[in-house]
Amino acid sequence: MVEVNYFNNELYETVVLEVPLIMQLPKLPRGCEVTSLAMLLQFAGMEVDKMTLAKEITKDPTPFQRENGKVFFGNPQEGFVGDMFSFYRPGLGVYYGPILELREKYMSKQTVNLTGRDFEYLHYFINKGIPVWVITNATFRELGNYQFETWDTPMGRIRITYRMHSVLITGFDEKYIYINDPLYYRPNRKIKRKDFEEAWLQMGSQAISYIPEGKTLYDILPHTDGI
Repeated sequence: MVEVNYFNNELYETVVLEVPLIMQLPKLPRGCEVTSLAMLLQFAGMEVDKMTLAKEITKDPTPFQRENGKVFFGNPQEGFVGDMFSFYRPGLGVYYGPILELREKYMSKQTVNLTGRDFEYLHYFINKGIPVWVITNATFRELGNYQFETWDTPMGRIRITYRMHSVLITGFDEKYIYINDPLYYRPNRKIKRKDFEEAWLQMGSQAISYIPEGKTLYDILPHTDGI
């Protein structure tokens, strides 16, 4: 896995990539994360589908419990929480860590973890024709506190929202971010850039991308002070 540090580069004004859209429904009601990953992997030339990824993603086996108004459940940082295949059983989703591990199974030397970086870093990958997997929420704007709740987990307390969602960023311009949303019927869905960035930040700035075969970070991120 490659870590990214400092860089300096000029961005195009508009970039919109043509990435095949994969829908998560009807088979994966809670499978937005692995479906978005499938889009990223297929764009990179990997022959893998969403159902294979759904089986392979690490699971957090902690059962759902509610006692005295408190929830004890799994931690999405450790693995997929709950049931991915049905809304009739408790479930939530998974954060970038287990997705990163799964991606490395297919492209171990090419995976780039952009989590925790400035949003501008994501633009540089799009700028070079490389989509970016992210965690956001289903409204694509910052959520109010009332849409979050706190769980107890084997790893400690966490703050979650049932509105969490995963998409693939496919483009940008001055005002908008373009995404392939596994719950939306058309590719390159247009979302207001400021709203999208605020939602992404609120969900922990989680993002993953990759270096194409035969390329290096020097091809993607021209920089003046090393990496």
